[in-house]
Amino acid sequence: MILPESFYERKDVVKIARELIGKVLVTNFDSVKTSGIIVETEAYAGASDKASHAFGNRRTNRTEVMYAHGGISYVYLCYGIHHLFNVVTNVKDVPHAILIRAIEPLEGIEAMLERRGKEKLTPVLTAGPGAMSMALGILTRHTGLPLSGPDIYIEDRNINIRKADIISGTRVGVDYAAEDALLPYRFWLRDNKYVSKGKGL
Repeated sequence: MILPESFYERKDVVKIARELIGKVLVTNFDSVKTSGIIVETEAYAGASDKASHAFGNRRTNRTEVMYAHGGISYVYLCYGIHHLFNVVTNVKDVPHAILIRAIEPLEGIEAMLERRGKEKLTPVLTAGPGAMSMALGILTRHTGLPLSGPDIYIEDRNINIRKADIISGTRVGVDYAAEDALLPYRFWLRDNKYVSKGKGL
């Protein structure tokens, strides 16, 4: 089942980030379908979160999509090379977002290998947000797409994840966010080899 807008439009971005663990992220570009189980996420709580692009209600051409209603993609370029895929949550004008950091590949693995220039399936294929987006074919031009498909969507396939196996910790690469860098807003699936090697504080 494709997740409905109501899943994303809830107020608690941290809860949604946790609940996305075990859901399946799917892309379907040029009749090539790729997918994977979400195994790592990071929540960004908008205007009040020093680590968020929208801290202080900052609005730019890049971040404007964060102010849309929940259930929209937000894809931005990091360091000029990595296309990072985020899920916009909450209601219109509340700029919450969740960075999807890693997936465990399911479908279209050959296409993922080709996109990444890899010969065999290893965790490096989709561990980390830049690698993951490249494997799934996600680019900045896909920002603003609805997460109801047909190009990008997230499904609940009833994959059984025990709550005790979802670990929380600090986010990666947000040292500049002062005390907010210490918030336990990153979630990952215990012992999953596709979780990124990024270290929080």
